[in-house]
Amino acid sequence: MTPFIPENAPFDATQRLWLNGYLAGLLAGKGYAAGGAAAANGAAEAVAAEPLVILFGSQTGTAEKLAKEFAKEARGRGFKARVVDAASHATVDWKAESRLLVVTSTYGDGDMPDNAQSFWDWLKSDQGAALAHLQYAVLALGDTNYSEFCAAGRKVDERLAQVGAKRAHDRTDCDLDYEAKARTWIAGALGALAPAGAKGATASLPVEEKPAATGWSKIRPFPARLVTNRRLNGEGSEKETRHFEIALAGSGLNYEAGDALGVWPTNCPELVEDMLRVMGATGEESVRLPAGEFTIRTALTEKLEISRPSPELLTYFAKTDLMLAGLLVPERKDDLKKWLWGRGIIDLLAADLFKNINPQELVALLKPLAPRLYSISSSPKAHAGQVHLTINVVRYEAHGRRRKGVASTFLADRAAGEVPVPVFIQTSHGFRLPAKPETPVIMVGPGTGVAPFRAFLHERQAAGATGNNWLFFGEQRAATDFYYREELEQMLAHGGLTRLSTAFSRDQAEKIYVQTRMLEQAAELWSWLEAGAHFYVCGDATRMAKDVDQALHSIIETAGGKSRDEAVAYVAKLKADKRYQRDVY
Repeated sequence: MTPFIPENAPFDATQRLWLNGYLAGLLAGKGYAAGGAAAANGAAEAVAAEPLVILFGSQTGTAEKLAKEFAKEARGRGFKARVVDAASHATVDWKAESRLLVVTSTYGDGDMPDNAQSFWDWLKSDQGAALAHLQYAVLALGDTNYSEFCAAGRKVDERLAQVGAKRAHDRTDCDLDYEAKARTWIAGALGALAPAGAKGATASLPVEEKPAATGWSKIRPFPARLVTNRRLNGEGSEKETRHFEIALAGSGLNYEAGDALGVWPTNCPELVEDMLRVMGATGEESVRLPAGEFTIRTALTEKLEISRPSPELLTYFAKTDLMLAGLLVPERKDDLKKWLWGRGIIDLLAADLFKNINPQELVALLKPLAPRLYSISSSPKAHAGQVHLTINVVRYEAHGRRRKGVASTFLADRAAGEVPVPVFIQTSHGFRLPAKPETPVIMVGPGTGVAPFRAFLHERQAAGATGNNWLFFGEQRAATDFYYREELEQMLAHGGLTRLSTAFSRDQAEKIYVQTRMLEQAAELWSWLEAGAHFYVCGDATRMAKDVDQALHSIIETAGGKSRDEAVAYVAKLKADKRYQRDVY
């Protein structure tokens, strides 16, 4: 068809296409609607030819969930968007791509998520130049409670620019309350990446708010009831580890072994009163938050983080505190970390210079209260209508004050009787039992890291899985800190648990850890891996997970007779095949 509107007319490509379709419809006697519809379809098809890769690096599933939501938004704006797991980056024909969005979290001490490590290794090598022709934007997810806030996203953003890719939209670094920033970022990124012919039309479209939830979710948590609160430690233990059972009856919430439970806590009322006292406030003063107007007492109790100081709060206090100002320079981040240990917002408020801070000024400098995620320690097949958690309750003395963990003491002390526990399910796509029930599994879970493996064992037992199960568990002392001992020993006696290797670090002069036991049984562990076993780790990311990973590489070298490079390749293959999975924090 000869176009009615020539290319040199004062319209962009999308407008010309629509007008030509409209005029063609009129000429054919089909009227405005038919012409407009044909034009709209033609415009959508033209824009849909523009590809967009949305690549995610995710440890708990949040980045993956966002990537899928962004893809849906992008398709609605005319992109041919597809979501790619960072671990599958090698399957992408990058020569055929022109646009890239990266959504990645950070875990541990500035580390890449497990599924993004191979992508990062590739990107920072010479091969990363394959992306030099791309336009890109990065959304980084993180937690300001960690010193290396959003480090993974920052590294990817900087490396893409270094290889020559064009940053189409600035990186956004998100804290735990990421939703609003993520919506703003995707609106800007899609507008910047829109095809030239449609850029004006798509860039101005606002990102729609998510529709009201029809079920229970993070933004609409289920008011569950705590039915069991039991200490797992024996008399004389230095720890307080508790087993919680939460009733989900009537919620319709479903989960799988390996998922996490999100808990929305409230803050300690004693801490709130201390803060009000040192501020010279009554608690009834009104303050404005994005969610509305509240009394300062309600805001501090239910809406805001009041334990660890935010970067904004530290910067505020540093204006009149030379010592703190000196700690905030980048090269002294380790000194700042040491100084902050055991100190909270209450300590800053109690300083003579800041006792009378205005309540509205204070709340503007505080982060929104965020939910805490805990690995679920139950199987829905074995514990219908319930979800179980295994949690270390945080209590300690520092700088003359008693300190408490926000969510752990909420569950241990305040969520009793009729006090609801607001919860939601956090799906963990990257921490799942093998699909085949005959597959053997090796689980390394010291301390509360045993939580998901208790769920795994109950799940496999309830499902009649025939695969062998090997658990490595460690804690301080066998007499006081052997969590779920009776359960595990009963499973061992009846075959539900094939092997149980324990490491109690303080039961002898030398420290023994789970990685010690792994190395001691290297030959057997290697034989399990060669038989197709899946290898799982849960617990501390900073030290334990790294030590276990190092031990795994060593076992592959020694028992498997591999070189260092071959061991690295072997572990990479385990990860690519989803046979090496970690739930670390």
